[in-house]
Amino acid sequence: MKRLGVIGGLGPIATAYFYELIIRMTKAEIDQEHIEMLIYSKPSIPDRTDYILGKSSENPVYPMVESGRLLVGMGAENIAIPCITAHYFHTILSEGIKAPVIHAIKETAHYLKAKGIHCAGIMATEGTIHSGLFQEELSECGIHSILPNEESQREVSELIYKNIKANQPVEYDKFEKVSEQLRQNGAQVIILGCTELSLIKRDYNIGAGYIDAMEVLAMRSIILSEAKLKEEYLSLITE
Repeated sequence: MKRLGVIGGLGPIATAYFYELIIRMTKAEIDQEHIEMLIYSKPSIPDRTDYILGKSSENPVYPMVESGRLLVGMGAENIAIPCITAHYFHTILSEGIKAPVIHAIKETAHYLKAKGIHCAGIMATEGTIHSGLFQEELSECGIHSILPNEESQREVSELIYKNIKANQPVEYDKFEKVSEQLRQNGAQVIILGCTELSLIKRDYNIGAGYIDAMEVLAMRSIILSEAKLKEEYLSLITE
C-alpha cells in the first residue's frame, strides 16, 4: 500500500476526525490491513478564509507547502488536506509538493455527477463560497450550484467558527434552517463543504440528501493508498 501524508491542524478536531474516518471506512480485519499515515498537525497555519477575503495578509500557502514537503521527505506518496478552503491553493500546493495532492472538491463534484445529481446546495466557509471553488467544479460536471443567502451564510459561518472551532455546542437549529433554504431553492443534495461541518454529521442524525466532502476525501485517500474500502461507503449520499 502507498503511504498517505496529511497536512493537518486546519482545524485540529477536523484532522482527528479525518483520521478516524480513514480507519472506520477501511475494510480491514487486522492492524496490518490499514494504510500507513503521516499526519503533520500545524494549527499555526494562518486562517485561509481571512486571507482569501483580504482580511489578513498572512498567506497560509507557504507553511502548507513546507508541511507537504516535510511529509514527502518522510515517505508520503499522496497528500490529503482535511480543510476544504485550503483547496483554494491547490495549484500552488501541487507545484510545490512532489506528490499528488488529492482534490477533495473536484472528487466530490465527480462523485455527484456519477450519481446523476444535477443541482447541489453548498454549505462552506465564506472563503470557499467567495472563491467559487465548488461552483466551478460542479459546473464543469454539469451540476448547478445553490448557495446560501446572506443570512444563511452568516449562520453557516457561526456554526463553523463560533460553535465547532470554538469547542462550543452546535446550534443545530441554524443547520436545519440553512438546509431548508437550500432545499427550497432546488438542491437535490447538500454538500457539507467544510470539514468542521463534518462533525455535525458525525454527532447528529441530519437525515437524507447530504454528502460530506471529507468522507469523499477519506474514500479517495483509501483507494489511492491501495487499501480496501468498506462496501457501505460506496454510497456517500445520506438516505
